[in-house]
Amino acid sequence: MRYSVVYEHGDTSWGAYVPDLPGCVAVGATRAEVETLIVAAIGAYLDDLRDSGQPVPSPRRATGLVDVA
Repeated sequence: MRYSVVYEHGDTSWGAYVPDLPGCVAVGATRAEVETLIVAAIGAYLDDLRDSGQPVPSPRRATGLVDVA
């Protein structure tokens, strides 16, 4: 499965969250670090769902970029 991830650059760090997986977040010092951390967070999130017998949600969101003048 492929989930959309939103990356946000703060004043001193980077954050990431997965809109289809509420509460699945990561924070890191760099974009590269947070990209690695969110992959691990998604894996742990899905493992927790499976271990507790809950359904794994299918990805429902998509992202894109829009150019504006």
